[in-house]
Amino acid sequence: MPKLKTNRGAAKRFRRTANGFKHKRTNKAHILTKMAPKRKRRLKGFNAVSPADLPAVKRMIPKKGR
Repeated sequence: MPKLKTNRGAAKRFRRTANGFKHKRTNKAHILTKMAPKRKRRLKGFNAVSPADLPAVKRMIPKKGR
């Protein structure tokens, strides 16, 4: 059986945790001057991947994560 290849785009976007995967939130890259500070604060940090998306992410990242 051949080795499974990791989807490199997914590997850069998701990190494996004890309970699943985490990802950065969107809309925090540029043109932030018009965004309210409260909204920018709420977009900080990481968020868990939803249960509906977990099978697809597991398929893209088959190996153990960091």
